[in-house]
Amino acid sequence: MVVGFYVAATVVTLMQLLRRHEQRLLPLLALFACLAVARSLGPWSTWATAFEVAGIAAGLVLVAMLTPRHIAVR
Repeated sequence: MVVGFYVAATVVTLMQLLRRHEQRLLPLLALFACLAVARSLGPWSTWATAFEVAGIAAGLVLVAMLTPRHIAVR
């Protein structure tokens, strides 16, 4: 059941990416896709763990992209 939510979130994110051409949606798309694959493989699969780690990495990239950059004022 959870896999269905991840797949739906992946499809919605892909539709928004194609519609808006917003590059910040790419890590979110990767996050949802990796978690959907990881959940579909099962909890004891080595590949499931690898896809979960890839999803975590995509989430960290998303956080880095969304963090505002402060310009140093002299």
